[in-house]
Amino acid sequence: MAAKIWKNWSGLVQFKPNKVQYPASHNDIVQLVKKSAAKNERIRVIGSGHSWNPLYETDQTLVSLDDYQGIESVDREKMQVRVYAGTKIKKLGELLFQLGLGMENLGDIDVQSIAGAISTGTHGTGISLGNIPTQVVALSLVTANGETLECSPTKNPDMFKAAQVSLGVLGIISKITLQCVPAYKLHYQSGKENVDTCLAKLEDYNASTRNFEFYWFPHTETVQTKFSNITTQAAKPNTFVEYANDLLLENGAFGLVSLITRIAPSTSPQIANLCANLVSPVSKVNWSHRVYATQRLVRFNEMEYNVPIESFKEVFLEIKDMLERKRFQVHFPTENRFLKGDDIYLSPAYGRDSAHISLHVFKGKAYQPYFDAMESIFRNHKGRPHWGKLHTLSANELAPLYPMWAKFCNIRKTLDPKGLFMNGYLRQLFGVTTMY
Repeated sequence: MAAKIWKNWSGLVQFKPNKVQYPASHNDIVQLVKKSAAKNERIRVIGSGHSWNPLYETDQTLVSLDDYQGIESVDREKMQVRVYAGTKIKKLGELLFQLGLGMENLGDIDVQSIAGAISTGTHGTGISLGNIPTQVVALSLVTANGETLECSPTKNPDMFKAAQVSLGVLGIISKITLQCVPAYKLHYQSGKENVDTCLAKLEDYNASTRNFEFYWFPHTETVQTKFSNITTQAAKPNTFVEYANDLLLENGAFGLVSLITRIAPSTSPQIANLCANLVSPVSKVNWSHRVYATQRLVRFNEMEYNVPIESFKEVFLEIKDMLERKRFQVHFPTENRFLKGDDIYLSPAYGRDSAHISLHVFKGKAYQPYFDAMESIFRNHKGRPHWGKLHTLSANELAPLYPMWAKFCNIRKTLDPKGLFMNGYLRQLFGVTTMY
């Protein structure tokens, strides 16, 4: 198919591939890879374009798995489901629910493909829970020679640990086996607190809450706390009034005031205070996949870093102090989430329980000075960037942060010696200087 200009969700990344392919089966993927390899045409796979850096940028072959969605098979005894890699998380949630199953944990955006989500280490929150890749128990990977590599803890275990978070450089993930749990309901509650109170109670909140996070409104002393716990209460779908509030107030009104800050950046502190004052208590009960996801209609650019959980308070207070001293003209709240450590080679949570701090700037506003200043703080505390979000690190800075970096790179070279799945951005990220 002839290609036009492709853009990511925020419009920051724009590129024009030579062609776009939409495989609809595993065999389609295999044949596509073989043909591209024979012609020495580079391949990049795109999910929903929700990454802020150019992971999927290419001027050659772009592959979308949008036509390759659904569930292939179910093992009800093990509660494991084999899904096609292009399946969108929102669709997956409903398909699993029909089977009486659910994902153990999810993030707050559900438009990504499942393969894109695991490839970038996407996560939710909950100090006893891992990121989405930790829920993967097996996967099928189509490598650069067109062969299918089955990976799991017992089949090619090293390659499995590399493929769980791979940025798409090992091959094209075709099928993913997910470890699910029985479908469950969450009681979600949110409210407003003083930031110092929240920090003082942080350990208790994490210990007593299945999914805890908080948002801090810059230029204020206010946070919005969010608590979700499993419940047996009856699910109560959103009423029309609640839906309208989410659509019109939280997205529509916020979008309007965001436009004001873009026209007049000096209003950002006042707008942040206004947003903090408008936070009101919310309580709802629904099935998990319908609670995790929130509508994101107001577009922005984002940086996110993972830091050791024991460093979180110090990092957070340094960010707060830096923002107040430099008076950065931002009004989006920072998002603060907590996660269990894992053993996935390129997972930002590798080997450590972690805190994730996300920074957002409204689309069209200058973000680089703000992100640069905050990135310097993250780097001073062994911060690891979220792979799908903005950062400036390259191979020399990344290698010391990941104990399994060299092993991952060796696996990549073994599976894709000619760099079929690389682009310019990824060559810089992994320190590959040779143009194949």
